[in-house]
Amino acid sequence: MKLTHIAKTASLALVALATTAQAQVSDGMVKIGVLTDLSGVYSDVSGPGTVVATKMAIEDFIASEKPGFKVEVVSADHQNKADIAANKAREWFERDKVDVASELVTTSVALAVQKIAKEKNRIALISGAASTAVTNANCNDVTVHWTYDTYAVANGTAKAVTQGGGKKWFFLTADYAFGHALEKDASAVVKANGGEVVGTVRHPFPGSDFSSFLLKAQSSGAQVIGLANAGGDTINAIKQAAEFGVTPKQPLAGLLMFITDVHSLGLKTTQGMYLTEGFYWDLNDETRAWSKRFFAQHKRMPTMVQAGQYSSVMHYLKAVKAINSDDTPKVMAQMKKMPVNDFFAKNGKIRDDGRMVHDMYLLQVKKPSESKTPWDYYNVKATIPAAEAFQPLSESTCPLVKK
Repeated sequence: MKLTHIAKTASLALVALATTAQAQVSDGMVKIGVLTDLSGVYSDVSGPGTVVATKMAIEDFIASEKPGFKVEVVSADHQNKADIAANKAREWFERDKVDVASELVTTSVALAVQKIAKEKNRIALISGAASTAVTNANCNDVTVHWTYDTYAVANGTAKAVTQGGGKKWFFLTADYAFGHALEKDASAVVKANGGEVVGTVRHPFPGSDFSSFLLKAQSSGAQVIGLANAGGDTINAIKQAAEFGVTPKQPLAGLLMFITDVHSLGLKTTQGMYLTEGFYWDLNDETRAWSKRFFAQHKRMPTMVQAGQYSSVMHYLKAVKAINSDDTPKVMAQMKKMPVNDFFAKNGKIRDDGRMVHDMYLLQVKKPSESKTPWDYYNVKATIPAAEAFQPLSESTCPLVKK
């Protein structure tokens, strides 16, 4: 009888402990919001693929970690408009008990949502937006910038092209915060490597007719035309440059290109172009294994944004489980404490400014004759170590950084 009583008491104690532990995760539920471009100019780069990546992360987390809380995902199309994104984020945080707003492609969207996240004490995980403003002037203690930024991609591509002899640059720039940041960062790299900027022109976002802008670039005497845009804008600019005979006389430097852009344009049009990415599906066995799983669901190989989205969500969920809480300051502290080691990044680290630093890759698009299988598009020219890839903390304007 005594043993039975002891067993019952121990059992009740364990149930009480489990209940107490679970109660630390509010409502026993972690809810992740994917706020992305589901139908516009960046939908191939991010869009539905980031929703797929998020669901994969949740399924893998539940299968491997067996958490004592539920995980749900919600998604919405922000249409690349900051006001729509801010309103949706506010609704999610206030009404729908969403813990994290994630992905956030388009710089204007990310800047708006990270402000709402700070106001509502929720977390913003940014994978798709590019501007370094996220971790500089606009930095806060609830935001992590995960996959890449304008400093990292400019530092790789502009440096390689300038050192390779492309000294005179003309920039074709998307006229909003992201394009301006990319042009600024790339210009600094060009000048630091002995080059010069002979002109720049800014196009509406999103753009469709680039003819007048390309003619200005053509008459500028530039050796290289730097495309400070992304997604559909980059694709249209490259197509029209070929149609108007701008290339190959003046080669293009795609300062932010993705594998989906190369896929849409084809190797014949893009061969030889340099680009910098934070991920390539064919890097190693680990990246290939995950990417083939992603392909099975999405029917396209992942962009770095989609791979980064999985990585950021998985890291967040592991942090919640490690401390058994979804309290924002506690989770952020745990995320910064834990290294990032997965198929996306090795020995990645979240700095005080919210920048997750990891290796980047300088890539060159293959000739059609070099490509052996579908989506076999890149030659890896160099690995750019994390310490070199991203803006050093000594140059940061983030008030969270102690100097």
